[in-house]
Amino acid sequence: MIFKKNGNRIVYTVGAPVLRKIAAPVAVVDDNIRKLASDMIDAMGYFNGIGLAAPQYGESLRLVVIDVPQESNTGSPGEALLLPKMPLVLVNPEIVMSSEKSASREEGCLSVPGLYAPVCRPERVVLRTQIMDGDFIEIECGGLLGRCIQHELDHLDGKLFTDRVEPDTARQIRGDLDRLTRIGQSRNFRRNK
Repeated sequence: MIFKKNGNRIVYTVGAPVLRKIAAPVAVVDDNIRKLASDMIDAMGYFNGIGLAAPQYGESLRLVVIDVPQESNTGSPGEALLLPKMPLVLVNPEIVMSSEKSASREEGCLSVPGLYAPVCRPERVVLRTQIMDGDFIEIECGGLLGRCIQHELDHLDGKLFTDRVEPDTARQIRGDLDRLTRIGQSRNFRRNK
């Protein structure tokens, strides 16, 4: 069963208004933000994800947690620096540059449970962000890490991966999206465990 009625860990699903809002910047990293990030990491792991944005957790803030496997390293500077530090919290992350070369790869999303589709994205991006220890970084990221960053930052701007699929694919998945939205609506758009 994709949706459960009771539980502590929540991920908001397709149809939830919070997923379509542009998230507000994090003003200050305090105990509330640290607790939110910790809870998000817990939920991400519990639902077997590699990334989770605060809007997916019901908070319209520019905060992302990621836990990309180290074995996914394709050799970008960002992967070398960041993969050993997983899970990682990104505060007010932004993409400041994208490669011209792009690639298509199947994506899924904790907020769109059970649905996967190919999405074309730049192969590499330059990420600028604050991390939880207060340091600021700006680094080029590729591979699964680069894709995960792009996917999660889309959530901060009110976008889902399904908004980025080709028109033919969008038509093919429309029925599944409608079904997930109806199921989600009956459960207040919350996926609990």
